[in-house]
Amino acid sequence: MSDLSPDLPAVHFHVELPQPQSHRFQVTLTLARPAERQRVSLPVWIPGSYLVREFARHLSGLSASQGGRACTVRALDKCSWEVGCAADDPAPLQLCYEVYAFDRSVRTAWLDSQRGFFNGSSLFLSCAGREDAPQRVTLGALPAGWDVATGLPEVHGADGAPGWMAPDYDALIDHPVELGTFWRGHFEAGGVPHEFVVAGAPPGFDGERLLADTRRICEAQMRFWQGCERPAFERYVFLLNAVDDGYGGLEHRNSTALICNRRDLLRRASTAASEAKPAASSDGYVTLLGLISHEYFHTWNVKRLRPVEFTRYDLTRENHTELLWFFEGFTSYYDDLFLVRGGLIDEARYVKLLAKAVNQVLGSPGRAVQSVAEASFDAWTKYYRPDENSANATISYYSKGALVALALDLTLRSEGPGTLDAVMRGLWRRACARSEAAGGAPGQGGPIDEADIAALLREVGGRDFAPELADWVHGTGELPLERLLAAVALRWNREAPTLAQKLGARSSDGPGGPTVQSVLRGGWAERVGLAAGDELLALDGWRLGKIDDLTLYGAFDAAGERALPLLVARDRRLLTLNCPAGAPTVDGSVTLAPQPEPAADARQRREAWLAPTPA
Repeated sequence: MSDLSPDLPAVHFHVELPQPQSHRFQVTLTLARPAERQRVSLPVWIPGSYLVREFARHLSGLSASQGGRACTVRALDKCSWEVGCAADDPAPLQLCYEVYAFDRSVRTAWLDSQRGFFNGSSLFLSCAGREDAPQRVTLGALPAGWDVATGLPEVHGADGAPGWMAPDYDALIDHPVELGTFWRGHFEAGGVPHEFVVAGAPPGFDGERLLADTRRICEAQMRFWQGCERPAFERYVFLLNAVDDGYGGLEHRNSTALICNRRDLLRRASTAASEAKPAASSDGYVTLLGLISHEYFHTWNVKRLRPVEFTRYDLTRENHTELLWFFEGFTSYYDDLFLVRGGLIDEARYVKLLAKAVNQVLGSPGRAVQSVAEASFDAWTKYYRPDENSANATISYYSKGALVALALDLTLRSEGPGTLDAVMRGLWRRACARSEAAGGAPGQGGPIDEADIAALLREVGGRDFAPELADWVHGTGELPLERLLAAVALRWNREAPTLAQKLGARSSDGPGGPTVQSVLRGGWAERVGLAAGDELLALDGWRLGKIDDLTLYGAFDAAGERALPLLVARDRRLLTLNCPAGAPTVDGSVTLAPQPEPAADARQRREAWLAPTPA
């Protein structure tokens, strides 16, 4: 139960699901003591997903009344309305509207006859002047057998009716709600109750294993951030939707919404022998654990420790920051690191995941065009709107940001006793102290900027890291990962290039043959003149059934002495392109492996780097 009284003057939202199969939520907003010209608005984006998504496009039928009298509603812009109220009427304002909900992602809302889900940013109008007032939510009669899961504190009104209360609007929209029939499990970590909800789970999935593994992640991260202190949240809720094909997550202040492929959930052991030896973790299950680790780490790193530009969100427009390389990238570094530190994967598997992250960046020509600071700022227009040229013009602040974290961590460890762990915890303590000195609640973090990061690097590392930040964060130079990984006894190897790397393009095989999806800058495909959307029909007179046939019929032949004609279809027009003789000179993927006979200091650094966080 919450300490918030349900009888405080609060904005009240009542949500009904009269026909779930119609994919529409019906919302009634009751506002006591409205302004004479009461403005209401719906966010255009949701914190944690940096794209203007225009949630108001799914809102319809907005009407208003006060004391039984209809009120005028006038649209002010794409997401705001003004409601004309009677100043001398003590009756509350009542707004009624529908929200169409047919998006399975974690960012908006979904409703059908089997399941409901929503973020408050999709359903709940903000009332100007009342953003800091308590906000109450109640639900109408749910379909038989349906349950509710949310991180919002539950309260009961004077009439005994159940509901949920948020202290203000920002908190209201930071607690997603899951509705339906779902699996539910509980565990305690660091003295805090945790709940795990799984919708769409396949029969026989191993819920107990999921709870046990998640608990280890949570306990390790609590020790990392809080030490022996109790965290600032009273409970935490994982909301996982298992689907046929999907992946993603979105962090919230004491919960997260997740999507995974239901095939990635482990099945319960069926025999006594298999119960004695837990099932091996599949690659998909490890990916899910990495997602859980990522979103839970965000409970501190972005939800409480946050960019200064996010001190208070402006939900009507883009909120630019150059720091997503830190808040998303460093979180991406730590997510898998906590799996190996928590004993959920072994060192060999972690090194394989690390090599995958390295190859993602090396396979993106855009790393030489866009810095991760620019990628952070441009997230609103580029990252969430990828096209066929994105790999050539952009770099992911997730993937390269994670490698920046790796490079800084290994630099600190190779130069002395400092670690990135100490930097992160120092930033947390400093932000908490500043916030508390300004009258904020204890242990809630606070805003930071790049100067704070630079100061903690200097404090922990004993020198100025401005050159590294200039080159690695604000520049487009290559990260010295081969040298830094050698300092922790990991060997950097190059494999022979794959067909896709030789081709310099991304393609797909279909019933009609291979089709080019994107052409990478400076590669063989660009030199030949291929373009996204080209269908590859024949090489040197041989019909191509799949992309591998290029090799079968002579492309990239090191002993080739003549150019080969490549027949392509572009916009239903046949074109013949000349493929140069010989094999292109390109790098293959990176593999990482422990050095067979490492120096003692390098081996000790690796052991300390991957060791569990001490209590």
